[in-house]
Amino acid sequence: MDFAKIISTIEGIQHPAINASLTTLGILQNVDIDPNSNKVKATFAWPFDGIPIRDMLIASVTNALSNLGVGFEYDEKIMNEEEKQRFLQI
Repeated sequence: MDFAKIISTIEGIQHPAINASLTTLGILQNVDIDPNSNKVKATFAWPFDGIPIRDMLIASVTNALSNLGVGFEYDEKIMNEEEKQRFLQI
C-alpha cells in the first residue's frame, strides 16, 4: 500500500467549480488510511444540506481511490460555523 500515492491522489481531487482541492476546502476531513483492510475512511463535511453536486464529489473520491485498488468508506456531516466560514473565504 503506497501511502504517499494515496495521499497525493486524495489531495489532488479538485472541486469542479472552485479552484481548490476537497481537502483544502475542508469538505474531505479525517482521512484515515487503514493498511490492514486496504481502505481509506474519511468524512465529507458539507457547507449546507442538499449540496447539488454531493454525489459527484463522493464519486470523484471513490473512483480515484478505486483506480489505486483501495476501498473507500465515508460518513457525512454538516460543517460547523467555523468550518463554513473558512470554506466561504476560499
